[in-house]
Amino acid sequence: MAYPSSTKKRIRQAKKRNLRNRHFKSMMKTLIKRVEEAPTKEEALKLFPEAISTIDKVAQKGIIHKNKAANKKSSLTRYVNAL
Repeated sequence: MAYPSSTKKRIRQAKKRNLRNRHFKSMMKTLIKRVEEAPTKEEALKLFPEAISTIDKVAQKGIIHKNKAANKKSSLTRYVNAL
């Protein structure tokens, strides 16, 4: 089926945004995993600020909701403190 030009533009924009959002979400998840899989507490504490910063950036860009960011930061903080 033929799409009008405005729909084609929306499709292009959606693809571009989807790629960008996937990149940032993936980066955030990777940093969280690194903190959780750190062999020692000292190692986890070194990686922790970077993970928190990335979660904040992703929320600021609107890729995840601010409350979800708060939940992730809270659970990660509890995890690190429990080590």
